[in-house]
Amino acid sequence: MKALLLKYKPVIKFILTFLLVYGVLSLAYSYYLDFSKGGAYYPDLFTSLVAEQSQNLLEVVGYKTQMMPHPDEPSVKVVVEGKYVARVIEGCNGLSIIILFIAFIIAFAGRFKTTFIYILTGSVLLYVVNLIRIVILSIGLYHYPWREEILHSVIFPAMIYGMVFLLWMFWVNRFSHINK
Repeated sequence: MKALLLKYKPVIKFILTFLLVYGVLSLAYSYYLDFSKGGAYYPDLFTSLVAEQSQNLLEVVGYKTQMMPHPDEPSVKVVVEGKYVARVIEGCNGLSIIILFIAFIIAFAGRFKTTFIYILTGSVLLYVVNLIRIVILSIGLYHYPWREEILHSVIFPAMIYGMVFLLWMFWVNRFSHINK
């Protein structure tokens, strides 16, 4: 048994580190969401910020857009050219994906400075890709509402999770201590 533990020590260390970091960050995020209820920003500051920046990007590309609090659920309604096309919920803000990204990078940590810079850079990149994803999805739903299922459930999750996977692979192959 001891020989197996020694043989698989790096794998066990990765799994435990990943689960610990993911658990702590997810718990902190859950407390943030609970703390945000009834606050100045609806439904929470981060989701509100993503909705506002998505609106700004939609207007930059020429679509008159309104973001309105949803009356029946904690979300923001996306209205493009007077047509309600989608809603931005807490799950659309990208924070859960960024938490997943960070947990993996820390579990495969390299030098502190490199790890810290990669986490910051990767998180910003994921945030921007998520904003672009929301904008393109909103435009797609405005023009092709009958394609909602494939746009929302297949294409756009593939964009954001594909980006996470590419960032992970780049990290493992370039900066982590796994190769050493």
